[in-house]
Amino acid sequence: MESYKVIDGAESFFIRGNEVGVLVSHGFIGTPQSMKYVGEELAKKGYTVYGLRLKGHGTHYEDLEQATYEDWKQDFLNAYNHLKESCKYIFIVGQSMGGTLTLRTASEVKDIEGIMLINPAISVIPSMESYRQRFEPRYVPEGKPDIKENNVHEITYEQAPLKSIQQLLSLMDETKIRLSRVSCPTLLLTSTIDNVVPPENSTYILNHVRAGHKRQVFLENSYHVASMDYDKDKIVTECITFITQELAKRSCLRAQ
Repeated sequence: MESYKVIDGAESFFIRGNEVGVLVSHGFIGTPQSMKYVGEELAKKGYTVYGLRLKGHGTHYEDLEQATYEDWKQDFLNAYNHLKESCKYIFIVGQSMGGTLTLRTASEVKDIEGIMLINPAISVIPSMESYRQRFEPRYVPEGKPDIKENNVHEITYEQAPLKSIQQLLSLMDETKIRLSRVSCPTLLLTSTIDNVVPPENSTYILNHVRAGHKRQVFLENSYHVASMDYDKDKIVTECITFITQELAKRSCLRAQ
């Protein structure tokens, strides 16, 4: 149970559309606000879009401290099942830790048409590695969100609980060893300059998932929170193209 109210603007969102469902997820200490533009643009194409809010996010960092990565995994499964109630086809778009959770979910749930990963974390986050075995400080100061475009406000926390950083690292470790179980089509959207999650994370994923169709697109004018940066429209376009192509393949298979 969370002890604090959800911050205005950080709420989850659900936009009902057709039988194609798209789950969109924010990253560590972020909120659905960071994915709302992408989600709304996808909804304009007629898709049903669900922007989930992960437990402990968008309220207060003390709530985050009480959440575990098992909670976040369950949040994803609940969101998937919610979309599945009204949608025949499910795609997932995940940014940063949202990308990690997307991979973890895809390694377990096989009825996913495709996944789109924006600067996903899997192998290394340099600024966090030194905290793996530490017991203090209780809270770690967070810098300004890594966004190239000026005057963009992301709703986030000014500090992150040490326990929560360690939960993220554990989630990455668990997901990393399960990448060979990810077989659905995969699109990687990778910022060439990312000051939080280096591009090598995406390279590792590209080399280790078993997807028959996997592709990487580089975002040359955005930093880590690319869904709110200069390349946000490129992300939307690439996601729509990916979804359209995968649905077309399915239609062709049915017609044979």
